[in-house]
Amino acid sequence: MEPEADRERFTVAVTTVDAAVVLALAGELDHDTAQPLRDALDSALAPGRRILVDLAGLGFCDSTGLNVLLNTRLDAQQAGAVLELVGLRGPVARMFQITGADGVFPIHADVTAALSAVRDGGA
Repeated sequence: MEPEADRERFTVAVTTVDAAVVLALAGELDHDTAQPLRDALDSALAPGRRILVDLAGLGFCDSTGLNVLLNTRLDAQQAGAVLELVGLRGPVARMFQITGADGVFPIHADVTAALSAVRDGGA
């Protein structure tokens, strides 16, 4: 029972890199594990803030996780913030492609590429 619990564990690590708040997700994001992500996103929302959600460590995301991100995207727009996704791959990337959600978020290969995109865009 212990190995399965470890496999399904979901974590959100929050750091600040340059002027962006980075939320690194790991594990499986679903109905039972979405609240820590909601809390972290709510805490990160502020006018002018850039929020990068790093999905590279996410092994699974269901419709609940997708809806949390979509709803937060709208909240961010209202607050004058920007929500961007980083590191989409595997089954998580496929879910975003199938639903068309990959067309509504700025998406970057990794955090370094996301930060460079702003630096290059501002030059």
